[in-house]
Amino acid sequence: MNRSDIRLSVASDDAGVRDIRWEADDAPEPGEQQAKAMLLSLWDADARNALRIDLWTQDMTVEDMNDFFFQTLLTLADTYKNATGDANLMSDIKAFAREFAEKASDRERARGGGA
Repeated sequence: MNRSDIRLSVASDDAGVRDIRWEADDAPEPGEQQAKAMLLSLWDADARNALRIDLWTQDMTVEDMNDFFFQTLLTLADTYKNATGDANLMSDIKAFAREFAEKASDRERARGGGA
């Protein structure tokens, strides 16, 4: 059995999260890495409940958050298919992700951001 530790470090103040750093034993890059946002979900089988930690730094832009959610939804779709074998629901999740990306992009343009 192999073991890999993941370490998270979050710096915050009264205004919110200032810095997120992480390090993992088997990360692609050695050493501490910086992140602007993180979503951590854990399943408590006894309580049948998802436990979450959702954090983002003060300087995370709406455009970056939109991209982060889009890419996360795509990844969740792949994970769902790998875990359940259900390619149809995977396709539905990916279709939703593309629709989300289009709407988010349209709203960002309407606010005057993005290209």
